[in-house]
Order: sequence, then structure tokens, then C-alpha cells
Amino acid sequence: MTFRNSEQIVSVPLLDLKAQYQTIRNDILPVVEQVLDSQYFILGPEVEKFEHAIADYCGTRFAIGVSSGTDALLASLMAFGIGPGDEVITTPFTFFATVGSILRQGATPVFVDIEKNTFNMDISKLAKTITPKTKAIIPVHLFGQSVDMRPVVDLAKKHAIPVIEDAAQAIGSEYQGTRIGGLGNVGCFSFFPSKNLGGFGDGGVITTNDPAIAELLKQIRNQGSATKYFHDVLGANFRLDALQAAILGVKLKRLDSWTEKRRANAAYYTKRFFETGVAPKYVAPPQVVFERHVFNQYVIRAKNRDSLKNFLQENRVITEIYYPKPMHLQECLGQHRMDFGSFPVSESAASEVLALPIYPELNLDQKEHVVKCIQEFYQR
Repeated sequence: MTFRNSEQIVSVPLLDLKAQYQTIRNDILPVVEQVLDSQYFILGPEVEKFEHAIADYCGTRFAIGVSSGTDALLASLMAFGIGPGDEVITTPFTFFATVGSILRQGATPVFVDIEKNTFNMDISKLAKTITPKTKAIIPVHLFGQSVDMRPVVDLAKKHAIPVIEDAAQAIGSEYQGTRIGGLGNVGCFSFFPSKNLGGFGDGGVITTNDPAIAELLKQIRNQGSATKYFHDVLGANFRLDALQAAILGVKLKRLDSWTEKRRANAAYYTKRFFETGVAPKYVAPPQVVFERHVFNQYVIRAKNRDSLKNFLQENRVITEIYYPKPMHLQECLGQHRMDFGSFPVSESAASEVLALPIYPELNLDQKEHVVKCIQEFYQR
């Protein structure tokens, strides 16, 4: 069924990177040309310049550019010596890279269920999962909002366990006045194109305040080498391209502006859902618990979610389900796979969550079309 709230149906993509590019094209092309003229494509001055800018943005002493957010997690686990027989605590409601990186190191993922309102790790359940085999905790700042980090850090210090923040979706988010990425031992960020700060391909960065870890990570990302052809540790090819660094450096200057637009779009949705009577009866908007939710995604809980998604698509509103199957139920986990019912809050979320378009370039007609379509679906 198609719902028409105007003479012409408004189209609302989940993300419109073309619209964003048109606003920065004249700034992007010159820096790309500079890199091409230099023919310096791997690491180098552009990467170093960007690393300094990111460290400053995140309020950390160091930032180490890497090839992806996944490789940021993997390199961090390598830096802390995580391997077979070790346990790493994380959440089952996340993108696969979080858990895949643990499995790649031969370690065992240990899951903590999520909070219903934030989709982040339920910290009240964390302490009982720690064992003598626990070698790291990976809290995931999902959808752009920080985990409640103080009890995580306090518990980790008590047990001498490193904290690896999975901040792939939350650059610029804050917790009690501190930017994420500087709360644990390291912070892992992704520059996948759909992220708030997205590159023109894959890319990532690791932030830290620890100089020894920073130097080790620089070696790990470069085949374990600090001096050419001399390999002191086992590393891999996790290097950030200079082209990506140059492009990201241009976009970083606009990140706060884009973030405020995302936050304004989120506030608009939430306000309108309550005004139209859709919330809280049919839709539960995301809750802002900590002061700077950056809304990489605006994720609602929706009754009759799948039918709503289809209805919105019929009306040219594109949505996505993040995530339809929690990690503990994924087939590739093998012996680490658990039964349905093991983490009920995550499993419930998987059947109810729906991400609405939230990108900065959304206009008023598009946002109102989303609201009216959802209102029509539930009140028809």
C-alpha cells in the first residue's frame, strides 16, 4: 500500500553520500591531486597530519591510522597479546567485526547482554562474566552513544584487564565530558563510508594515551617492523592509505557540523513521534542517556517491525535492520555458538529494531514524510 501525503511522493534514502560530496567536492579534489602529485600513497606525511588531527579531536595523546575499523580491533587485540585460551568480554548485539576479531585471534568471546533502552552492554551483568581467563573487555558504543564507561574502567583496573573501546559508530560521542576513544586503554574507529566520518573506501584509527602501546601498534600495522626489513613482533599490513587520510582530513573539519545536524534530525523525529501519538504506543524512539549521542544510526523499536519496513519501502523510505541476528546465534561461531534464549534482550532487539534515515542532508519534507508514513501505518 502506498501512502501519499502530498502530490509527489518524497524519496528518502537511508544515506545520501552524493549530496554530502557536492558540499565538499571543491575541497576534496585539490588534496587528492596533491597526493597524486606526491606519489606518496602509504603512510607518510598525510597520514601523520591526520593522526595528529584525530588525536586532538578525540582528546588523546596518540592516534594510529590503520586500514579499517576491523583491523583496528584486530591490531589492538594483537598488541595486548590476546590469543588461544583467552576470553574477551563483549556484547552479542553488534556488527560482526567485534566478535570476528576475537575469533581471528583464537580467543573465546564471552557475551554480556544489552540494556533495553540504549542497546549497549548491560554493565550490571559484567562483573560475573570475569574469570581468570579474561584478558580484555570490548565495550561497543553502539549507534553513536557511549557505554556507561566508569564502572567498566573501574572493574577492568581491579582485575588488570585492558579495555578496548569499539567506537566504530561513535566518533565524537562523549561520556561525562570525555570523548570516547580516550576512556579505555585504546579506542577503535572505522572510517567506512557510511560512518559519521567516512572515507572514500576502508580506513580506521586507534587512539590511546599510552606511548608504549602507540609504538607497538605502529609496528603491528606495518608488518611488525619499526625499521625496514627488521621485524621485532608479528604484525600485518594494517596501514592507512595517504589518499584516505587526506580526504578524511578535509571531512574532519566538518564533522561537528554534520553531527549537530544528525542530533537535530533525531530530536525532530522523537518530538514528532510523540506529537503524532506513534510513541510510545507503537514506536520506542532511542533514548539519549549520555550528553553527546552522535546518531550514526537513529534506531527505533517498532511493533510489527517487518511490515512497517515493507510499508516504508513502498513509500520510498529506505530503512535497515541493525542487527537481525545477534552474534551468539551466528553459525560461524562454531563451538562458541549459543542457544536462542541465552541473551533475551539482544534477541528481542533483533526482532524489533529499525534504523531510519538520519544523515545530515535530510530536509524537512523528507523527515516529515518519514513521520507521516509511520503514523499512517499504525493509525490506518
